[in-house]
Amino acid sequence: MKRTTYLLLLVVLLVSCAPKSRSAPYKDPSQPVDVRVEDLLSRMTMEEKIGQMTQVENNSISPYYLFSPSEIAKYFIGSVLSGGNSSGFYLLADWTGLAKSYEVEAVKTRLGIPLIFGVDSVHGFGHVNGATIFPQNIGLGATRDPELVRQIGQVTAEEMRAAGIPWNFAPCVAVPQDIRWGRTYEGFSEDTALVTELSSAYIQGFQTVPKGYGSSDGQTLYALATPKHYIGDGGTAWGSIHQYMYHQYMLDTGDTQVDEATLRRLFLPPYQAAVNSGAMSVMVSFSSWNGVKMHAQRYLLTDVLKGELGFQGFVVSDWGGINQVDPDYYKAVVTAINAGIDMNMVPYYYQMFIDTMKQAVMNGDITQERIDDAVRRILRAKFMLGLFENPYGDSRLAMTVGSDEHRALARQAVRKSLVLLKNDNNALPIDKNVSTILVAGINSTGVQAGGWTLDWQGEQRNTLVGTTILEGIQELVGPNTQVLYNNLGQFASFSGKAPVGIAIVGEVPYAEGMGDRADLTLYKVDLTVINALRPKVDKLIVVILSGRPLVITDQYQTADAWVATWLPGSEGAGVADVLFGDYPFVGKLPYTWPRSNDQLPLNINNSANLTGCAAPLFPFGYGLGSAGSQPIEWLNCQ
Repeated sequence: MKRTTYLLLLVVLLVSCAPKSRSAPYKDPSQPVDVRVEDLLSRMTMEEKIGQMTQVENNSISPYYLFSPSEIAKYFIGSVLSGGNSSGFYLLADWTGLAKSYEVEAVKTRLGIPLIFGVDSVHGFGHVNGATIFPQNIGLGATRDPELVRQIGQVTAEEMRAAGIPWNFAPCVAVPQDIRWGRTYEGFSEDTALVTELSSAYIQGFQTVPKGYGSSDGQTLYALATPKHYIGDGGTAWGSIHQYMYHQYMLDTGDTQVDEATLRRLFLPPYQAAVNSGAMSVMVSFSSWNGVKMHAQRYLLTDVLKGELGFQGFVVSDWGGINQVDPDYYKAVVTAINAGIDMNMVPYYYQMFIDTMKQAVMNGDITQERIDDAVRRILRAKFMLGLFENPYGDSRLAMTVGSDEHRALARQAVRKSLVLLKNDNNALPIDKNVSTILVAGINSTGVQAGGWTLDWQGEQRNTLVGTTILEGIQELVGPNTQVLYNNLGQFASFSGKAPVGIAIVGEVPYAEGMGDRADLTLYKVDLTVINALRPKVDKLIVVILSGRPLVITDQYQTADAWVATWLPGSEGAGVADVLFGDYPFVGKLPYTWPRSNDQLPLNINNSANLTGCAAPLFPFGYGLGSAGSQPIEWLNCQ
């Protein structure tokens, strides 16, 4: 009995004298990021590492409201995404609840590694109806204003973080060389230098921790940007066909058929600038380079991006992009991961991917070193985002989503993006006090926002919270001015001629390959609107809503003025601000404007020596002030 008592006292004494236990270094925000990464990596099992490399679409994994075992915890899932229309939610509260539900499950795991949630917020937090929707990138390219773009990046990050979503699959840093591409509007310009400047500004605005932000110790990234799609997606050849379900893409996800020098000159500079600006995530392109899928390009992914450019972040695949590498799924996974893909946007059959990865490691086809390199890169970004200290976002930011301040910034961006193509007979600016203005054509916030807004392919209905161009006109006219609207320009009850008519024409929303289009002439309904309105007004102004330049040659002489407004987003009233002269036209064309479909593809890299009838309708960089139109050589061409 005495011996037992003695031993117990000895144990108590030893415990009391022992150093106080400390938390693991990876849990200590005062430690350098690399120290935290290496400590956590050393504690992880192979299953936990593979889980970090797995990204799952949100409808394919058990969310918090279903009474089923948590797949997040079971498979140690490192990331969840919502595609363009994969959630079905439009309210901020729904998104906040969804993101938190997954995060709660992730931090319950043995090591408590937070999950990272990603979405496509390509021109504002477009998944939420009520968020601020900015002009698409093509419009921002017309502004030539990097500081404005930086502020837009910062606001977008703030509205996303309000929902607890820290990762954005943007900006698109493609340099589109063929405007028939359905993603043209996602590119700032056909000019490499302009894309490089504006995309860098966006990344800096999106990722920089704002002054006064109550960040956790060690947080150096406010939110995570993703320059995409690496590399050459804007240079695919027409007819390098990709079949998607029942659709045949003529350019999107096609083949970039250029030599390495051209690839580097046209498409690499935005990525070097992105890395220099602190980008920690890059998304790979669906497209190929000279017949080899980009997801399989080890030289470009590992040697160039990670080696030559010094990229320290992680490479994420595009939606199921690894599957396209080889018909044999095992070979596809092995090839893509060894090429340099760090995280697989699976997006559906994640158990199959996880099992395949385990088998590949067991077979020695994927090494432990390659797995550790991938996971190290993913963890580095998560620590820099402060997710280990605050995985749930900041609910205090909810009041900023769609705030007056943010919408004012969007309206400013709209004003600066407009390009005046023609202005004869002093048609612009419009006198606010004219007796009557007839407005015809598009009257929808959905159409003026374009794709990636509420849904993947956009929304044609007038359901997006914001103001249409028509509402902006009605807001600014004088008290005695009558504004009449008819979508087809049929004003049967109006007799005589109105001083001014405004035809709002353009494209219906689309995204990705669904927008690949050989014929860029105006739709028949647009011609109906223009022709119906012309005899009813003294001066006709045509406003074009589009994701790229459209062929307007045959209609050019019909109107007194033409204005390219691109896809302005939720704040259509910004268009009216400039039409009425409250602000000047300052936008310049970010793309060459063709005279005919036969000229395509047409851009600054192949049109410099074209003259006369072979020249474009408007060159890159064109844009009038309020002066009359410049002479155009093609007018006498037959």
